[in-house]
Amino acid sequence: MIAEMLTALALVPGPTSTRIDNRYWPMAPGTRWTYRAGAERDAVTVTRATKRLADGVTARVVRDTAVKGGEVVEDTFDFYAQDRHGTIWYLGEDTAEFEHGRLTSREGSFEAGVDGALPGIVMPAHPRAGMRYRQEFYRGHAEDRAAILSTREMAETPFGSFENVLLTKETNRLEPDVLEYKLYAPRVGPVLSLTVSGGSEREELVRMDKASAAWVRRAGTAPLGQGPIPPAGRSR
Repeated sequence: MIAEMLTALALVPGPTSTRIDNRYWPMAPGTRWTYRAGAERDAVTVTRATKRLADGVTARVVRDTAVKGGEVVEDTFDFYAQDRHGTIWYLGEDTAEFEHGRLTSREGSFEAGVDGALPGIVMPAHPRAGMRYRQEFYRGHAEDRAAILSTREMAETPFGSFENVLLTKETNRLEPDVLEYKLYAPRVGPVLSLTVSGGSEREELVRMDKASAAWVRRAGTAPLGQGPIPPAGRSR
């Protein structure tokens, strides 16, 4: 535990793997989560692709595609790896926003090891109330932080009801008025996100399943803006 805490403080993940099995967010290739936030749907797919990053870490590529009114509004490749203790590290993202099919922004994109960007922690190996950690760091572009409030919560979404849920409080130094709470269910991952300051968004899990081989292949290779469209409905 001491070594893990020192690693977190140093923001150096050490030896890592693309096999991610942390109980609060297991990322087996092919796993797909579908979320709903108002009129927007969001598909998060663990692809079979990996990426060697500038800091020397090989990361698992996870595709996050948001759709509104049948059009892609945001599309992202996220990069994750897990260290030998079981901590999940976030090593960057390649993200793009779109309006009526046209690219409008690449703000927020970063890669650990490029232009001073550093990795951050997305989920500790042994989370407990009171832990605080930096989730990402690219000065002036990506500076999210989290604090664990509890590991004994309950949550209910269209996909189901969950117990022993981990609750985090998440802030962003670049947007000090924004406050978000996220809930992670054991063996499932993120199930609910609530913006309580700087907005009022509720993003909830509506489906979790194993995507088809064709879907996973497209999620891992299609250019930004052309990610697979999130499915509708519930699957459990």
